[in-house]
Amino acid sequence: MASIPSGLHPRNLHQGRYDFPHLLAVSPDLAAFVQPSPRGDLTLNFADPAAVKALNQALLLGYYGLQHWDIPEGYLCPPIPGRADYLHHLADLLQTGKGIARGPTIRVLDVGVGANAIYPIIGRHCYGWSFVGADIDAGALAAVGRLRQVNPTLAAGLECRHQPDPQQLFANIIRPGELFDLTLCNPPFHASADAAAAGTRRKLRNLGLVKAGQHAAPALNFGGQHNELWCPGGERGFVLRMVEQSQAFASQCHWFSCLISKQENLGPVRQALQRAGARDIREVSMAQGNKRSRFLAWSFLPAKVQQEWRRFRWAPVSQP
Repeated sequence: MASIPSGLHPRNLHQGRYDFPHLLAVSPDLAAFVQPSPRGDLTLNFADPAAVKALNQALLLGYYGLQHWDIPEGYLCPPIPGRADYLHHLADLLQTGKGIARGPTIRVLDVGVGANAIYPIIGRHCYGWSFVGADIDAGALAAVGRLRQVNPTLAAGLECRHQPDPQQLFANIIRPGELFDLTLCNPPFHASADAAAAGTRRKLRNLGLVKAGQHAAPALNFGGQHNELWCPGGERGFVLRMVEQSQAFASQCHWFSCLISKQENLGPVRQALQRAGARDIREVSMAQGNKRSRFLAWSFLPAKVQQEWRRFRWAPVSQP
């Protein structure tokens, strides 16, 4: 069986190796992509976009109670174990004396929900939270709408909102008087289309699938529309804009958060948070095999207000 990166959060459902017999039982279409490895166990070609999509379908049907999952061609097909890790570490920020706050009264904003709705799917199944998924791409939101139609548990806890202004992250989405316990975001990684293509070539070279010096446009095993992969200023510019814009909604959200893939971006973002007046800044490291990632979470709420928030919004629905 193919290995899953070690070091995942203890509540992550994807520890150890992929259980291919289980995955094939719940999603027979995966069989077309499963093959024996040189060691004699089962694996698949992770550089093949169709194989990655089929694996995701099987994981979501086999572990998260979905009846159907699909995305349009070319949209981001994210690695589920890593996405689950971000969400489980975020859940640790919602600790009370009785455990993690659970249930539909906990409201989470997914900035850039995409066509895959991975975070709402995982969050609904594992914690019962309610989600608002925002995106600038009407096609992505239409795809999520189709997922909602065939998955009643997702439909009951996910509302989609279109962001008409690509420069805005919270305005036009968070409504007056509306409260969120968390926001989360997987920001565009690259600063340009060329940088995104170069990054994919590096990844495929590491897998031995592209020779050094080859410049042909690579196929993205994880897919992705341009707004999912790159934006002017890259990851740093995007997250700095998020920090600046979060100030206007300081009293309406307990925890803002964003993945930070590049270590060198942590310092500038931390400095921006301090200038913005964030009162609580958390850096959470995540390990997935040899890969290291992290996210930053921040709150503008004074300690006393945080305490009251936990008492009135989280304690009534907390469970061990």
